[in-house]
Order: sequence, then structure tokens, then C-alpha cells
Amino acid sequence: MTVPPAGSPLQLTDEVGDALRDGAPIVALESTILAHGLPRPRNLEVGAAVELQLRRAGVVPATIAVLDGHARIGLTSSELERVAMSPEVAKASVRDLPVVLAAGRDAATTVASTAFLADHAGIRVFATGGLGGVHRDAMESFDESADLQTLGRTPIAVVSAGVKSILDVPATLERLETLGVTVVGYRTDRFPGFYVTDSGEPVDHRVERPSEVAAILAAVDALGIRSAVAVANPLPLDEQLDPELHQRVLDDALTAASDAGLRGKEVTPFLLDHIQRATSGESLEANVRAVSSNVTLAGEIARAWSERLTAR
Repeated sequence: MTVPPAGSPLQLTDEVGDALRDGAPIVALESTILAHGLPRPRNLEVGAAVELQLRRAGVVPATIAVLDGHARIGLTSSELERVAMSPEVAKASVRDLPVVLAAGRDAATTVASTAFLADHAGIRVFATGGLGGVHRDAMESFDESADLQTLGRTPIAVVSAGVKSILDVPATLERLETLGVTVVGYRTDRFPGFYVTDSGEPVDHRVERPSEVAAILAAVDALGIRSAVAVANPLPLDEQLDPELHQRVLDDALTAASDAGLRGKEVTPFLLDHIQRATSGESLEANVRAVSSNVTLAGEIARAWSERLTAR
């Protein structure tokens, strides 16, 4: 275990600490998808697989979680299993971190808290499945993911398959613009819709190579910008969930949630569960494919960023 600076709430594995010291490629990974996003034991299989995927590419994985009240940057295999298999692991966004740290609890980190802690540790690249965003009933509920505000003040490159399609995608893109988050499409002019390749919305900027994202990060630093670069990485057409099936089950799920009178935090897990059951698990497999694809691209960006650091 790498000893952090005095007073730091972070605990880094030696592997992560060495990578940060040497400027080696490193990718942050969230833990909420393991603790709350995928069924057991598939969650542990996916968590171990994406870490192995990065290591085989010469990149250090840094899965982030809170264990015994300590913000852990990088997990051992037994700790990864603990996060994935224990029903006692809470879900912590940025606002929850002080509470779980003070109480000495275990918690999985969301996109927001993972980005926050990764930036705190000095990690510049983060891979996830899909971002949170503005909810469809936000005009009434004011329900908006903390991911957006955090990305608006965290200079990290986050690779995702867009925002979850159960959300209000146009409103989410407007909020990202307002918050100063740079959105680029990776080899696409269309913003992806998580399970589907195209959400129906465009992106203003497009990149073709991981080195271009690294160059954008360097420009972020040169300008003193304190917001994220969101890299939208769509699933290939032949790997997406069938768009007609997706729209049909999404409409059914939204109707069911409304009929049940669900609001706020209850809505997202209900919709995702409904879609998974209605697609006989096809949405789950699309989710896993998106995570794997995003991890691959994030690893390539991390290598490009490392090359820039070592060339200085």
C-alpha cells in the first residue's frame, strides 16, 4: 500500500502509486457498476475482466471504492470481490463521501465520486459505461445526476457510451454545455445512447485517434480549465441493442414507472430492471459490451497521455 501525503484521505495500491510516480498509463474505474449495476456473480467476472483487459494492454487499472472508511484508489483481487459480492456495500456519490469515510463504511463509487477521487489522486483518464444526466421529468422533479456538476469542475477525460437512454438526452447535452464540459465523439458525429449507437442527437466535435484526446487534455491544462472532456464512444451497429426493441421496451418501462407513481431515486433502477427483463438480458449484454469497449479506448488514451508526460 502506497502511503499518501499526510492528511490525505486516499489509500493507493503500490501498483497505482508507482504508475502515478512514473507517469505510466493508468485508467480509473468506477465500482457502483460492480456493487449495484450488474447481477452477481456476473459483476465480479466483469470487474476482473476489465482489469485484466487493461493490464494486457500495458495499462494500470485503478478501480475506486471506499473500504472501512478509506478512499481506495486501486483494489486487490480480494477487495474487488468484497465490493462485488457483499450486500452491505453502499452507493456513494460525492455528497456521501464525507459520511461514509467518517463512519468507516464500505461504499461503491458512482461516476461523480469516482471522477472526483481519481482527480484527487492525479489520474486523468476514467472509463465507465454510461453517464448520468437530466431526468425526463426534471421540469417537475428537478432530478439531475450529480455526475454533471462534478464533470463541470473535474478536469478528467471520461470515456462512456453516452448517457443512459432512459434520461433526457437533449437536456443533458445542454447542461453539459452550460457546465463547460467538452464533449467529443470518438469517430462519430452522433451522440450515442448507451444501449444504442445513436441517441438521435449530434456532437459538435469529433476525434479520430486517442492521441487527439490526449492533446485536448494538454490544452485543458494549458488554459487552466477545470472541467472534464467527455469522450462519447458508441457501440458498433452490430453490437447495439436493436433500436426498435429498445424504443418499445423503454416506452413500456416509462409508462410502468408512471403508473407506479415512482419518483426520484426509485425511477432509474426500476427502468433499468424493466428493460433488462423485457429484453431477456440483451440490454445487460449491451451494457457489458459498452463497458469493455470504453475500457479499451480509455486505455489507449491513457497510453497517449503517458507518452505526452514522458516526452516532456
